[in-house]
Amino acid sequence: MRFTSSRTLKAGIAAAALAAGLAGTSLADSANLDQFSAEELLPLALKEGSVTVFSLSSRIAKVEAAFEKAYPGIDMIGVDLSSVKQIARVTAEQDAGVYAVDVLYMADTPVAFKELYQAGRVHNYVPPRIAAELDAKFQAPLLQHRLSTKVLMYNEAAYPNGAPISNLWQLTTPDWEGRVLMVDPMQRGELLDLLTEIALHPDEMAAAYEKQFGKKIEVDSDLNGAGEQYIRDLFANDLILVSNSDALNKAVGDKTLKEAPVAFGTYSDRRDNEEEGWALQIANDVEPANGILFPAVLAIADKAPHPAAARLAIDFMFGDDSANGGAAFAPFNVPGDYATRKSIADDPDSVPLDRLKAWTIDPEKTAAARGRIADLIITLQ
Repeated sequence: MRFTSSRTLKAGIAAAALAAGLAGTSLADSANLDQFSAEELLPLALKEGSVTVFSLSSRIAKVEAAFEKAYPGIDMIGVDLSSVKQIARVTAEQDAGVYAVDVLYMADTPVAFKELYQAGRVHNYVPPRIAAELDAKFQAPLLQHRLSTKVLMYNEAAYPNGAPISNLWQLTTPDWEGRVLMVDPMQRGELLDLLTEIALHPDEMAAAYEKQFGKKIEVDSDLNGAGEQYIRDLFANDLILVSNSDALNKAVGDKTLKEAPVAFGTYSDRRDNEEEGWALQIANDVEPANGILFPAVLAIADKAPHPAAARLAIDFMFGDDSANGGAAFAPFNVPGDYATRKSIADDPDSVPLDRLKAWTIDPEKTAAARGRIADLIITLQ
């Protein structure tokens, strides 16, 4: 097993992958592989010998270990790379004629759909084994592996009686000045999607404002609705932007903190509470919502150098037929991650999906609106 960050992925892999891609399976042949079972893919994948996966999650290291145990003749090369960086890298490499990656595991779907899928840089693949267990909305235009979150998180050790926030507008008050964190939305597309989604719910944000302050909101003349006003007010209240999730989780979740800040973070990061000494918990009962629910998708890169192994890897990542998905899905069967495959039960410590107070993003609407919100954020930073 070899797990590598984007910084340490060797140039030789790209060169070998390019050669394999130019001499390997055509797109038509690859399309035929879509109908193959895992058993039929295996001998072809063994001949290919490896599969390279770009992953939005460092948990790909655990997937590697399980995959290579199940298929010892195939080396999975996992590259921990944010969705934004995946999109940029694949675009740049393919423009240069380099086809080095097989599978992309990413979020930031508004951009991925437009810049990768619609541009023909990635292709959708639904393993036949699990197709009947997925709702149609999870199968296209890109295969959704699980649903993840960017939601309001707090420190349950510092606030043992529950979340200190019940309305998003509280975060714009003096009590929370300089005490709200977020990973820089210009570096992580999921956070830009979160702010865009807030802007796309002006009526709900206006109602929440009136509930919090007892009066109707007045929106600045250059803004479109209460959601955009919230974004401006949040930044004006000294919103703290950090570089990555680890820094955010430590700043919010440290058990030794007495007056901990809150943050828009990832619900599933609670999985590291015990190991890291954190006390992260979701603030679920928040008006009008606590954040967003969004898909993590899997796709096969155009001219993937290892097309059979790529499909085998995607099939594997959906888990076995046990209730929790077994070792293949175990890294993602944690509180705050929600499987799209119907036979896999969510972690019992998760807030049930039907009770999660998060907005589900519409990638098409988000894609259309996020440019304006990005421009707004630039003026606020």
